[in-house]
Amino acid sequence: MSIDAGTAVGGVHLRVSDLERSLAFYEHVLGLDVLSRGDGRAVLGVNGRALVTLRVLPNAVPRPRHTTGLYHFAILVPDRAALGHALARMVAARWPLQGASDHGVSEAIYLGDPDGLGIEVYRDRARAEWPHDAEGLAMVTEPLDLRALLDEVLPAGEVPAKVAPGTRMGHVHLQVRDLDEAERFYHGALGFDVMQRMRPSALFVSAGGYHHHVGLNTWGVAGAPAQPDTAPGLDYVEFVLPTAAALERTRGAIAARQVALEARDGGWLARDPSSNAVLVTAA
Repeated sequence: MSIDAGTAVGGVHLRVSDLERSLAFYEHVLGLDVLSRGDGRAVLGVNGRALVTLRVLPNAVPRPRHTTGLYHFAILVPDRAALGHALARMVAARWPLQGASDHGVSEAIYLGDPDGLGIEVYRDRARAEWPHDAEGLAMVTEPLDLRALLDEVLPAGEVPAKVAPGTRMGHVHLQVRDLDEAERFYHGALGFDVMQRMRPSALFVSAGGYHHHVGLNTWGVAGAPAQPDTAPGLDYVEFVLPTAAALERTRGAIAARQVALEARDGGWLARDPSSNAVLVTAA
């Protein structure tokens, strides 16, 4: 059974080592609003929509190398001008970038937060422009001209301090120990459709024909253990289904695969075979 076509990524919940340092980054470099804070937590987003929830670890340990977990989460901005403005804020803050790519379906900028947690900020191309081959969707990785992107927005006037209205969480990319068992969880249990396989080490799945709501890879972590929950990383990612009935169908499908479920925050929390946690809720 496929997951409801209206399913979307609601937000990510992260563990961080220094709340004030992380808040400064997410508010001033990424341009998110602080929606609430207290008791060692903070929620950031746009227009009242929560995108990133931070939970401080008072005695955080560094994330060990070669462990599964978050590869990056991806903030989707509404258009190319908003992507240019996002880049301009990063440049003004002198925040180092990790890369920039044209994926055919999208244009993306990559960076890390103060704990090194991976972040993508991207804009989508229209679906009619997405590349395909004989096997289906054919995302690529080509260089993105950052100078041209800045040249498009800087002459237009002052760069907004905040992300554009309509910005949302687009997808999450996770590292897993085994791609086949990850496919059985995200495709077989949750019901996401397989959009593209990059054999032998990456897989992209989605709801409703989107290029991907979840990316999965084993790059450098095949067979590796999960990251410890005492290190900065992903607490869980939320997938929001459009109705309570759709949530109940997905809960039943997950349970039918003998995946353990925990009632949490109005939804159901499950862990993939690499211990990455996902929360399914209803809008």
